[in-house]
Amino acid sequence: MEINPDRESLLITRLKEGDKHAFEILYNLHKRRLAANLYKLLKSWTEVEEILQELFVRVWTYRTNIDVEKSFQAYLHRIASNLVHDYFRKLSSDKRLLEQVWENMSFFEHPEFIKKQVLADQELMRTIAQLPPQRRLVFKLCKLEGHSYEEVSKQLQISKAAVNAHITKANRFILENYDKNSTLILLLIASCIVSGT
Repeated sequence: MEINPDRESLLITRLKEGDKHAFEILYNLHKRRLAANLYKLLKSWTEVEEILQELFVRVWTYRTNIDVEKSFQAYLHRIASNLVHDYFRKLSSDKRLLEQVWENMSFFEHPEFIKKQVLADQELMRTIAQLPPQRRLVFKLCKLEGHSYEEVSKQLQISKAAVNAHITKANRFILENYDKNSTLILLLIASCIVSGT
């Protein structure tokens, strides 16, 4: 969908001022093209959704830095490129561990296995305890209790996108702050990929 440059400039100005409706319009105008381009690189709609979510979280977070005089599409493309680069860099470093996780997933038929392992790891529990209260609750419901994103969305009366955002940020925080680079962490993160979506 093409957009009139003057209208887009007005929407960006409103976005910079914190107008959520302008943000939503811009999101709807650009998401399809971005998603199609991301899918060509990632070959996974799940990864596309996560990167799109993170991209627009960044747009909103850093909205006051957007230059109205420059191409908004180029701005989005630059953020998307950085996120894809980060994704592939992380994937390559974790590839061996990820393969090990997926090979072993069939051995863990019951989510109670993962829950018991996590609860037994005091360092990991302390890391999880540092999450903001709502994010910690979403993480607990999805990862430790095995609820789907939809179930958590209904229970907490928040959107599935909000659940996904909490899980994405919680995963990133735990990976960055938990000292052990263990298969347990990857299992924990994989558990919501399997049961949550």
